[in-house]
Amino acid sequence: MQASITNTATRYGWATIVLHWLIGIIFIGQFMLGFVMVRTPSQRTAFELIQLHKSLGFLLLGLIILRIAWRLGNAAPPLPPSVGALERRSAPLAHLALYAFQVALPLSGWALVSVSTLEIPSMPFNLFVMPNLPLAESDAAESFWTSAHWYLAYAGAALVALHVAAALRHHFLLRDGVLTRMITPSSAGE
Repeated sequence: MQASITNTATRYGWATIVLHWLIGIIFIGQFMLGFVMVRTPSQRTAFELIQLHKSLGFLLLGLIILRIAWRLGNAAPPLPPSVGALERRSAPLAHLALYAFQVALPLSGWALVSVSTLEIPSMPFNLFVMPNLPLAESDAAESFWTSAHWYLAYAGAALVALHVAAALRHHFLLRDGVLTRMITPSSAGE
């Protein structure tokens, strides 16, 4: 059977799987890149890492918007019957929180560069100039958005760690196939 682009009643389709793992890899990579770039002693290297961080942030924002749109038009398969009532209620809330943080985090970064008094243009992957958000430039606003971006990054990382732990619990302890559904795409006939 041929793998399906869309989700079925038992598995995710390859579009959902590719978006999930691509966003996950970029999100985790962004956290690590952000951690390194602010601790790099070389100003030139730090500047280049910041530009890469901004580029990946814009890419992440576009991908998560695409992921949300895809999710709204393509229902997720239901959880297996073995999943308890508490987890059935908390899983959608956890996914909603992940989506919210994945949108809020790059938006806060965009706000940060938009209010910066340094006025360094954002050029995603050196392809075009990304316009700033219509926010007033000031040191106070830059300080606020720097803090907001930092707190969102750590809260988002904690949510991702919780998500990974839950997936590993399902796979290794419960052995209920929840993780497998996000690895092996559905077939067209399922």
